[in-house]
Amino acid sequence: MTPDFLAGTSLSALSSGMDSRTCLSSAPAAVASVKSTPRPLQSSSGSPEALAKVLVPYYPLAGEVVASAHGEPELLCSGRGVDFTEAVGGSELKELRLGLVDEGVQRLVPAKKLAGVVSVQVTKFRCGGIVVGCTFDHRVCDAYSFNLFLVAWAAAARGGGGPTPPAPTFRRSLLAPRDPSPRTNSTDALIDRLFSPLSSVPPQQAPPSKATAVNRIYRISAADISALQAAAGPGRTKLESFTAHLWQLCSKSSAAAQAEQAQKLCCMGMVVDGRSRMSCSDEYNGDEAMKRYFGNVLTIPYGVISADDLRRRMTLAEVARDVHRWVREAATADHFRGLVDWVEALRPRPAAARAYLGGTGGADATACIVSSGMGFPVGRLDFGTGRPAFASYHFPWPAGAGYVMPMPSARGDGDWVVYVHAAPELVRVLEEEEHTVFRALENSYVFGY
Repeated sequence: MTPDFLAGTSLSALSSGMDSRTCLSSAPAAVASVKSTPRPLQSSSGSPEALAKVLVPYYPLAGEVVASAHGEPELLCSGRGVDFTEAVGGSELKELRLGLVDEGVQRLVPAKKLAGVVSVQVTKFRCGGIVVGCTFDHRVCDAYSFNLFLVAWAAAARGGGGPTPPAPTFRRSLLAPRDPSPRTNSTDALIDRLFSPLSSVPPQQAPPSKATAVNRIYRISAADISALQAAAGPGRTKLESFTAHLWQLCSKSSAAAQAEQAQKLCCMGMVVDGRSRMSCSDEYNGDEAMKRYFGNVLTIPYGVISADDLRRRMTLAEVARDVHRWVREAATADHFRGLVDWVEALRPRPAAARAYLGGTGGADATACIVSSGMGFPVGRLDFGTGRPAFASYHFPWPAGAGYVMPMPSARGDGDWVVYVHAAPELVRVLEEEEHTVFRALENSYVFGY
C-alpha cells in the first residue's frame, strides 16, 4: 500500500534528535485493535484506500530503512509503501485468549518486512469481528508518534463528519543539537548514568530465547490503581505508584530465582517522553509543533535497589518516593536538550540505554522497564466499525530485560490493560502473589459474554 503520491527521494538520518540512537535494540513494536461487533463496510476495516490517503502526510511510514555510508540506519522516503494483508480467522473472536499472547494471538500481528517501516494485517472472523494488527519499526518513531498515525488513519476510514486530526511535523530543527553545547557537569553526569556508547558496554550473556520469555496481557481495576496511588503517598502519580508496586514484585521474582543471593539487585526503569518537557521558541509555534513531533523523543531513567530491601525493608510509599526522584531528575528540558547534543557528538557510533542492562547494578541485576501507554487513544480508533472492544501494544523485546506497558482499557471506565514481556519467574509472581493487582484478562471482560 503506497501513498496517493510517490514521495520524492530523500535521506533523513534516524539519529537526528534522539531517533534510535538511545536504544540498544531495533525490535519492532506491534499494536492490535479488536472490533467485536463491526458495522458493515464496503471494504475492510482500516480500508486500504484510507491507509493510502493518510500515508501522504505520514510519508516516512511508507519508506524503508537503509544503511548510510557510515553504517548508520537512515530512512529513505522512497514511497515503497506499507505491506497490507487481509486474512480470515478460522474461529470466532470469543475463542481467542487475548491475555495469553503466546497462544496464537501473535499470528494476528504481521511480521515486519526487513527494510519496511510498517506492516498491517486485517483478520476477519466468522462472527463478523475484526482484528487490525500493525507492526512498526521503533527506530523510526515511538508509540506517541504511531498513535498520531492511528488516529489519523481511523478518521480517514470513517470519512467526513468529524474534525481533521492535526498533521504531524518532521521539523528536526525542533531538536537541533547546539554547537557548542552548554551542557553542565550535572547534565553530563546524568546522561553518562543513563546511556553509554555501545562499544563501552561489557559483553552480555545471551538473552533468554523467545521460547523462554513469556508474553501476557492483564487487566487492573480502577479501584486497585487508586488504592496503589493512595498507599504510595501524596504527590505520586498513578504510573509512579504502579511502577513501585511492580518493582517490589520484581524483587520477589528475583529472590525466588536467586535464593542464594540475598543482595541480588533489581533495576527498574521508566520510559519518559520529552515532548511536554522541552520548551521551544514560539517564533514558529514551537511548543504546539512539539505535540505533533514525529520521531523518538525518549529517555529512560532508572533506579537500582537490592531485592532484600525492596521485599523486607521498604514500604510502597518509600519505593514510590525513589521512583519519583529519578523520574523527576530526568524529566527536564535541560536533560533532553543535553541528550540531543550528546547523541549528535557520539555519531556515527551507536549508544545503549543502561536501564536495559541492569543500570549501575550491572549484568547480574534483574532489569525491568515500564513504558506508559496511557496516551493510547483506544477510544478514537473507530475505523468505521465502531469503538474497539480491546486494543493493546505488544513489544517482543529480544533482550533480557522485562518490558511492561500499561494502557487504558477500551471500556473507558478507568481500568487498565497491561502488556507484560518478562521471564517466567516474574510472571508467576504477578499472577500468584497475594497482594498483586494483576488480574487475568478474561474474554467475558473484553467482549461482555
